[in-house]
Amino acid sequence: MRLDNIVVVAKREYLQRVRTKGFWISTLLIPVFISAITVLPTLLIFASQTSQTIVVVDETGRLAQDFVKRATSRGEGKTAPGDAKERGLVADESKMARFEVTVEPFSGDPERQRAALNGRVLAEEIDAWVWIGPSVLTGGKAEYHARSVSNLFTQDALEDELSATVRRARLSQAGLDPDRVGELTRPVKLETIKISKEGSRAEGGPGGMLFGVLLFMMLYMMMFIWGQQVMNSVLEEKGSRVIEVLVSTLRPFDLLMGKLVGTCLAGLTQLALWQGTLVVLTAPRMIGAIGRMPEGVSIPTMTPLMAINFLLFFILGFFTFSTLYAAIGSAFNNLQEAQQTASVAVIFLILPVFVMYPVINDPNSTMAVVMSLIPLFTPLMMPLRMTAQMPPAWQILLAYALTLGFIVVMVWFCARIYRIGILMYGKKPTIQEIWRWTRYA
Repeated sequence: MRLDNIVVVAKREYLQRVRTKGFWISTLLIPVFISAITVLPTLLIFASQTSQTIVVVDETGRLAQDFVKRATSRGEGKTAPGDAKERGLVADESKMARFEVTVEPFSGDPERQRAALNGRVLAEEIDAWVWIGPSVLTGGKAEYHARSVSNLFTQDALEDELSATVRRARLSQAGLDPDRVGELTRPVKLETIKISKEGSRAEGGPGGMLFGVLLFMMLYMMMFIWGQQVMNSVLEEKGSRVIEVLVSTLRPFDLLMGKLVGTCLAGLTQLALWQGTLVVLTAPRMIGAIGRMPEGVSIPTMTPLMAINFLLFFILGFFTFSTLYAAIGSAFNNLQEAQQTASVAVIFLILPVFVMYPVINDPNSTMAVVMSLIPLFTPLMMPLRMTAQMPPAWQILLAYALTLGFIVVMVWFCARIYRIGILMYGKKPTIQEIWRWTRYA
């Protein structure tokens, strides 16, 4: 192994990638994409407000007025005994749906009145109508009629206010004071405070979960994209026969290591830019400037220790999978053949995705600890645990040691495949042939 040759190849691989427009476009667009599929939907739900014009028909004659008062108060963000705040929901949820409610007296002819209300909905005079029958007071259901019934958040809001109205009527009917009962049965809301060596601070659970998912998806995308980059690079050089010129002056191992180091540095450059953006956006002063956040939801900050571990685990993950991708690229003749085998490697990247939320919920569970110590899963699982709760130091050190040992074995094994595979053309090699390459290389 000659270090100067590795440096030359690494420099070429690095500059070849960072000087392309595609590198800078992906550097800007991928964080936007990840944020769009993780954080943005939740923020849009809380920031959005639906307005509906509703007509209520109350056969009991006892519920409509109280229901109208509650629905209107909810839309204006006001509170009343037994309302959304007392049931433990955040205040912003009460503003997600706004209602303009009018009461229409029961005519005594349900079929004709229902048909007339349907006509008003179809003529777009009103958005929906609600029918409250006598059975509601004894456990029956109310009816909601509208052109679209896929507006689940709006229906939940109406259901909440109607339930509160019916509950108060039942309590009054039983001779109890609804306001007093509401005060005595008011739920207790938890204020979540995260404890760390740096000190305790309030942190919303949803914010911590979204932050963990964001970092996890970022690592996942990076390992997948840059592993594929290594495989495509090997296939391109092999297909154009450039590889034959390179191996005439370089040892295959030096060429492989230079290619891995250069591509890894390009990935680190991209990751460092993303992390710098995250550090700025999660700074305490910036958190308040990020739109209208719902009450109880905050964005955790990325500490320097977390950032360093994040970068180190990316390097470990990159070498774990990129050596395998390089071996696959050298063993096959075209991209289609290589991708069929590369799908096996992708499985080890996808499996952590299926256990992502259980690990965030319980980062110290047996499954989370075991998977974070398996080298193929460590680069994704250990950083995910760190975002939820910092694992014990011995687990982090053990994860580093096991993964480094695994990488040494992978580099040795895949380098032997690479040494012979880059000069093999023709038919698709079998598993037995690839195994023979590792024995005789």
